[in-house]
Amino acid sequence: MNQTFDRYASLAFFLVGAAFVWESRKISATSYGSSVGPDIFPMGLGILMMLLSLRLFYEVFRSRPDGAGKPSLDYKRFGIILGTAVLYAFFLEDIGYVIGTTLFLYVGFQVIEPGKRLMSLAVSALFSAAVYYVFVVLLEGSLPGFPAWFS
Repeated sequence: MNQTFDRYASLAFFLVGAAFVWESRKISATSYGSSVGPDIFPMGLGILMMLLSLRLFYEVFRSRPDGAGKPSLDYKRFGIILGTAVLYAFFLEDIGYVIGTTLFLYVGFQVIEPGKRLMSLAVSALFSAAVYYVFVVLLEGSLPGFPAWFS
């Protein structure tokens, strides 16, 4: 744990969370008598971010610096995940959200913790399908579906 980075990151996250709360107050509170309006979600995210940043700030000051030295940076894993993210963004409309996100998550899981390939594939596919269902079917949003050659 890099305590200096974590300390400044916790302060930055707190300020971003406060900005979310502040700006969400400018959004109309309710629509057509509903108790839940469009301001609730950003305000909740801001409050959650502020609480988590306070927790991180507390953890940084509570922990003792260990003298083990600097951990080595893992450029190979970072490069693989960065390359996969770039390819994901580039090919998202061509291969669709479910297939693209499944592949992206699968590669990410395998880079972080190799092995358990079937479990990684199952979790990736279920998560992608669930998010697609919630966003497109329930919330009536728009995401790239399956590619034309897949149908």
